[in-house]
This record gives sequence, C-alpha cells and structure tokens, in this order.
Amino acid sequence: MADDGLARPVPALTARQPRAIHSALTVLEAVAELGAGVTARELSAALQLPRATTYRLLNLLVEDEYLVRTPDLSGFALGAKVAQLAAAVAPQRMPTAARRLIADARAAVRGGVHVAGFAGGRVHVLDEDPDFPLSDPVRLSREPEQYAVGRLLLVAAGDDGPAARAAARELETVGAIRRVDDRSGCLAMPVRDHGGSIAGAIVFAGPRHRVTEPGVLLAQLRPVAEQIAPYIT
Repeated sequence: MADDGLARPVPALTARQPRAIHSALTVLEAVAELGAGVTARELSAALQLPRATTYRLLNLLVEDEYLVRTPDLSGFALGAKVAQLAAAVAPQRMPTAARRLIADARAAVRGGVHVAGFAGGRVHVLDEDPDFPLSDPVRLSREPEQYAVGRLLLVAAGDDGPAARAAARELETVGAIRRVDDRSGCLAMPVRDHGGSIAGAIVFAGPRHRVTEPGVLLAQLRPVAEQIAPYIT
C-alpha cells in the first residue's frame, strides 16, 4: 500500500499495559512449555498468577488466535498465530548434499517427499517438497496426532497415549507410520541418529494405494533415510 503521507494516530500505552503484555507473553510461553491441553488452573499454579487474571489473559490470547481451546474445552494449545510467527522465522536448511539426495528421491518416487526434524517436542519441516506443498502446516503444528509424521513424533517422544501406542505397533511391523483417507495417504519413515533414536522423518504424500501397500515405497525411501541421517541429526 502506498504511503499517503498522513500521520496516523498511534495508540498510547498506559503505565499498566507493559506489565499486562509481559504477563500475556508469560502465559504463552507456559502453554508452549507445559504442552497442549494445559488447563487454566495448571497455568495459574505454575505462574503463580491469580485465577481471574489467568482466565482474562487466556481469553484475550484465544480471542487473538495465539491460543486455542482443546476440542473438549478443558485446556489450551498454541494457536494459528503462533504457527504463523514460527513459519516466518528463517527455517533451518539442510546442507546441499542432503538436499541433492532428497531431490533424487523426489524424482525417483514421483510423489510428495518432505524432510522433517524433531526437536523440542515439535515437528520442524526442514525441506518441503515445492511441487507437493504440505496441505495444512498450521494444523500439523496444532494437532500432530492427526498426521503420520505427528504420530511418529509421539513415538519418538515416548508418548504412552492410544495414538502413540498404535503408531509404535505399526512402526514395528511396517517400518513406517501411515495415515490414509479415501483417495490419498501419507507415510512417515523414521530418520534415526547414530544411537538409533528417531530424530526426524522422511514423509511421502501421494495416492492411497501406494501408502496402504508400501513395499516399493519403503524400499526406495529406506536408504535415503539412512543417507540423510548424518545431516539432520
């Protein structure tokens, strides 16, 4: 938008507002640290804030989409605004050698191939396939259990919930985690560090039949996962 050269009024800060902003940011940081589903009561106790103040700050952060209520309305999780801010930060880039390996894999697999790293209990997309972009990265950050790579993250984090237990069984029997709908599917193959721990994933997105019958796909991606491991772990 062109500058119209007119001075615009700037809202004045009152003496109490900086403290309120600091409190709101503290609540935001606490939700990130304590994890999705943390309740207002838990936040109030953790931050030693009065219950009424905690509720007021939470409502403001939800209203501005920095937080969302969990589906059962009992707790809170980071919202779309936080995901957008995180996405605006320059992402970690893989070394050129690793990106060449992934480029070769994309040409061979003929489907969406992404690389993700796991750090701080979150999925970090290190290399997104430009020809098959992620369908909803904001939802991936908010509801990782709805995605194959998110379920792999749960396994890597040692989660003991039903979704993580089912994913762990599938990982043991298939060698990857799968999610499918009527027409398409997604498969997450672990990338392991030198100690054997899951540090990230190669993610395939494509037609459903290639995910439900993944033998060829696994044979193509397994060596790639081993080759790129030193670059992302």
